[in-house]
Amino acid sequence: MPTISMFYGILVMMYFADNTQHHLPHIHVKYQENKAALDVKTGKIIEGKLPRKQLSLVKAWIEIHKDELMADWELAISGSELFKIDPLR
Repeated sequence: MPTISMFYGILVMMYFADNTQHHLPHIHVKYQENKAALDVKTGKIIEGKLPRKQLSLVKAWIEIHKDELMADWELAISGSELFKIDPLR
């Protein structure tokens, strides 16, 4: 599972060919011992949990990079190499 971005101790990943588990474009996020999957279109958690502050940071990052995330999603479900996305600054 490639890491597509990292910021403030948060790792953002996207699995290859992962359109069957949650059936929608999503990312996987790790922060310390917390893990969550978030819907790219809405920013809502679909599985797991994150602390409130880190969830807010990830939601802001998703909003800024939504087009890039959707492009990476299309690459991921076809098994192609993903592009890195700039971190939140």
